Amino acid sequence: MTYLFNQPSAFASELIEGFVAANADKVRQVAGGVVRSTRSQPGSVALVIGGGSGHYPAFSGLVGQGMAHGAAMGNLFASPSAQQIYNVARAADNGGGVLLAFGNYAGDVLHFGQACERLKAEGIPCELLAVTDDIFSAELNEHEKRRGVAGDLAVFKVAAAAAEAGYSLTEVTRLARHANHRTRSLGVAFSGCTLPGATQPLFEVARGTMALGMGIHGEPGIQECDIPAADALAELFVSSLMKECPQEISTCRGQRVAVILNGLGSVKYEELFVVYRRVAQLLADEGLQVVEPEVGEFVTSFNMAGASLTLMWLDEQLEGFWRAPANAPAFRKGSVIVAEQLSAVEQQLPEIDQVPEASKVSQQAARCTLAIIEAIAEVIEVNATELGRIDAVAGDGDHGIGMERGSLGALEKAREMQQRNAGAGTLLCRAADAWADKAGGTSGALWGVALTAIGTALGDSQAPNAQRVALGVQHAKEGIMHFGKAKPGDKTLVDVLVPFSDCLTSRVNAGDSLVDAWAAAAQQATQSAKDTARLLPKMGRARPLAEKSLGTADAGAVSLALIVNKVLSVLQANASVPQLQEINE
Repeated sequence: MTYLFNQPSAFASELIEGFVAANADKVRQVAGGVVRSTRSQPGSVALVIGGGSGHYPAFSGLVGQGMAHGAAMGNLFASPSAQQIYNVARAADNGGGVLLAFGNYAGDVLHFGQACERLKAEGIPCELLAVTDDIFSAELNEHEKRRGVAGDLAVFKVAAAAAEAGYSLTEVTRLARHANHRTRSLGVAFSGCTLPGATQPLFEVARGTMALGMGIHGEPGIQECDIPAADALAELFVSSLMKECPQEISTCRGQRVAVILNGLGSVKYEELFVVYRRVAQLLADEGLQVVEPEVGEFVTSFNMAGASLTLMWLDEQLEGFWRAPANAPAFRKGSVIVAEQLSAVEQQLPEIDQVPEASKVSQQAARCTLAIIEAIAEVIEVNATELGRIDAVAGDGDHGIGMERGSLGALEKAREMQQRNAGAGTLLCRAADAWADKAGGTSGALWGVALTAIGTALGDSQAPNAQRVALGVQHAKEGIMHFGKAKPGDKTLVDVLVPFSDCLTSRVNAGDSLVDAWAAAAQQATQSAKDTARLLPKMGRARPLAEKSLGTADAGAVSLALIVNKVLSVLQANASVPQLQEINE
C-alpha cells in the first residue's frame, strides 16, 4: 500500500515539487515536468524524455548533465499531455533541435507525436524515438510493437551522451535508434502496486507465483509460475535474452554488453545483488564481457515487487556513450565537471495566454458549446465506474478515471474561456488541451485530437452550422486514425467514430438538420459500440490478452457512444434556442 500522501489527486504534482526542492542544483520545474537548472552548450541537441509518474528514477531522476535535458511527467501511470511535452521541450531547447524519447505506449506515442508536430510547426527541429526493449510484449518480427521498460535507461544514456558530445539531431537520433535496436529486457512481477488512496492493488499476482513478462503499468504477463530461487530467476533472465542476440552479431562470445538489473519498486537491493551474482556468472559462461553494469532501481512500477534484466549489445561507439560521464539526481557515472547554474532571470519563461477575438455569433455559440461539455462531463461521471470495469477485463482499468479527469478538466477550461468571451472554436480547442492535459493516457490524447479538430472547424468568426460540425467530426476521425494508427476492426473507439462520422456527413449532405443527422448517427454509434464485443483488440494494452476481452465491448467505444447520445439530448432539448437553431441549420 501507499502510506504517505495528502490528496491522491495531488500526489503527482506534489512529488515533482518535492523532487525539485531536493535537487535544485540540477533541475528546475516548468509546466509539465522538469528541465536542467544548469547551462547547456548553445546549439546542442536537447534530449527530452518522459512518461507517466510512478516510475522513479524514470523520468525526472534522469535529467542532468550527461543525461536528459528535460522530462515531461504525466499523472501516475498516465502519459503526459502534448501540451506538457511541448512546454518541457520548449524550455529545454538549446537551438540544436529536440529528440523526444519515451517508452512505446499508445498514450505516449500519441502525445509525443502531437508535441513533435507542434514544435516543428514553430520552427524547432524535432525527432521521435520510442524505446521497444521488452521482449515478451511482442514477437521479434513485430519489434515496433514492443513496450519500453528498463531499456529506457540504456537508450536514453546513449542519446544523451551523443547530444553532449555535440552530434547533430540527425546523428543523435540515428545513434539512439541503433542503441534501441541492440537493447533487450525481460521483467517479472511478484505482486501488484497500490496507488495513493486506493484500497486494492492496481493488479494482482497470485500469492507465491510470479508473472513473467508483466509490464510496468500492470500489463499482464504471458504466463504465471511459482516464484523460483534467485539463481533460477537469473538463469531464466539470461537464457531468454540470449535468444534475442541481434542478428548482425554472428557469435555472442567475446561480445561486450551493458547490463542493467532493475528493481521494480519493492525488491530490496540486497535481493538484486543475490540475483546479479548468478547473472554475472552466466554471462561469463556465455563468453560475454560486461561493461560497467548497473544494479538498482532505474525504471520502477511504483511499489510493485518485481525485477527485470536488460542487455545492450555494444559496439565501440555505443560503449563510449554508455561509459560517458553523467550527473543526474538518480544516475551518476564517471567524473563530471559541475555545470554552471542558470541565473534566476534565465530560468523564467514567458507565458502566452491570449484569447483571440471572436464575433458575437461565435461567442453566443460558445455558450451552447459549454452546455454540451457540461453534459459530457455529467455522463462520464455517472458511468466512470462501469467504464473502468469494462476496461479492466483485458486492460488496466483506468479508462473511466481518465475520462472523468479529462472531461472535468475540459469543463473547467471551457467555463474560463466563456467568461473571457472566447468564440466557440477557441473554447473547444482550449477545452481539448485541458482534456488531454488532465486525462493523460491514450484516451486523453485521442479526445484532445477530436475536440481540437471540431473546434478548428467551428472557428471564431461565423455561426456554426451542420456542415461545419460534420466536417469537424470528419477531421476528428481522420486525426485520430492518423495519430492513433487504429483502423476499423481493431476494437477501439475508431469502430464507433468511423460509422458515426460517415453517417453524420451523409445525412447532413442529404439535407437533414444537425439534430436529425446527429440522431441517426448516434443510433449507429450505439450499435457499433455493442458490436465491438465480438472483436479481438489489436492495439493498446489489451492486445496481449486479446481473448479475455471477447464478449466485452471496448471501453473507448462505449464512452464515445455514451457521449454522442448525451450530446444528442442537449441538441434536442435546446433546439428552440436561437444559437442552436443556427447550428441546426
